[in-house]
Amino acid sequence: MKGNQSQDSRLGIIALIKRLHFYIGLFVGPFIFVAALTGTLYVVSPQIEQQLYQHALTTTSHGEAHSLQQQIEVARQSLERPLKLTAVRPATGEGFTTRVLFADPDYSLQRLTVFVDPVTLAVQDTLPTYGTSGILPFMTTLDFLHRGLLLGEIGRIYSELAASWMWLAALGGLLLWYRAKRPAKSNSRNSYLKAKQRHQKAGLIIVVGLVFFSATGLTWSKWAGSNIAEWRKSIGWVTPSLNRSLPVEADSALSTQPQLIDQLFDPVLALARSAGIEASKIELTPSYDASRAWVVSEIDRSWPTQVDSVSVDPQSMTITSRANFSDYPLIAKLIRWGIDAHMGVLFGVPNQIVLAAFGLTLCFMIVMGYIMWWKRRPAVNSEKETISYIWSHLAPLSKLLTVLVAIGLGLALPVLGCSLLLFLLVDVLRWKMMAQRRLVTS
Repeated sequence: MKGNQSQDSRLGIIALIKRLHFYIGLFVGPFIFVAALTGTLYVVSPQIEQQLYQHALTTTSHGEAHSLQQQIEVARQSLERPLKLTAVRPATGEGFTTRVLFADPDYSLQRLTVFVDPVTLAVQDTLPTYGTSGILPFMTTLDFLHRGLLLGEIGRIYSELAASWMWLAALGGLLLWYRAKRPAKSNSRNSYLKAKQRHQKAGLIIVVGLVFFSATGLTWSKWAGSNIAEWRKSIGWVTPSLNRSLPVEADSALSTQPQLIDQLFDPVLALARSAGIEASKIELTPSYDASRAWVVSEIDRSWPTQVDSVSVDPQSMTITSRANFSDYPLIAKLIRWGIDAHMGVLFGVPNQIVLAAFGLTLCFMIVMGYIMWWKRRPAVNSEKETISYIWSHLAPLSKLLTVLVAIGLGLALPVLGCSLLLFLLVDVLRWKMMAQRRLVTS
């Protein structure tokens, strides 16, 4: 008897997961499709952007580079109005330009960047750039499209919705495939079975990627990302940070005069190089607060990862703090690599190819799922095809466990929790309508 009850309980849970998998595909599938498609467009675009902005990024000049101070002064003079200098990214080698970055009130999330030829001191172009990777307007548009459909903060709900449910859809689909009594067999006269087989094969190929991209995407989402950051902090899974504090008796005049700030870039760079900052891609961040140190950071996130950084006291020209990637805890390294892999920068072109293949496969899988639904949509709906009905027939312990899991996931992933409530509201209404129709027709 107990064995039968246990089996019935397991079957009930499986039925519940199957129905939830269907709802995720039906209602969240379009958002996951858009996220996959826009993400694919983003990861295949770096080479396009390089060509579009070749004049800003490269130069044909040969010879000795001028000092950073001279390059910064030229950049300042090219501006239409005075702006606050926020960072400098020296040219990575001969044939490339130096980036001088300014805070511009016209760009809330981007920085106005002046591209200077380090040899001729010619200003090649002035463009807004975004993020640590310093992407230009073309890829910035694709990034914002992927992140929030160009709708600003409110648009981020869509991408967080997709990331919140994708891993559950993947694991649920894997469980349903494993529990199936027999695999779906292709039949030239059964388009539903063909679509199901293709949906399953595509899912099995990318199931690990679905969980990976869901997890890494959630790390920088708005609501779930905040919860994840707090959780990582509580268990010590945080990236080591620099200590930028300096003695308060430092000369405050140094931090208020742009001319004095500009003069410090070359000696600060030389000091950082002597301290082991070796990557070609680096960023120097000045401080306008006498109690805060300057920062020189490596920003090369390809392989091998170069993200060491040092704090510099501009008064004494000494290194006051450093954070080396080699000293990161293993988890912090894995998180760094995971995010960079998600963005397509960890291994360069091979990373891009893998991500593009993943994104297109995911889009194909979703399309096959919709074909399955269209081919099998019932002419008459039954109340038994609802989460409410299935849940109402679970054993008491199973009911309690499903409620606790739902509450836990809802608190950890708020967008998932809110959308689950909407699912359940629609489901309950549908359950009641079907039950009432059955009573009327009986």
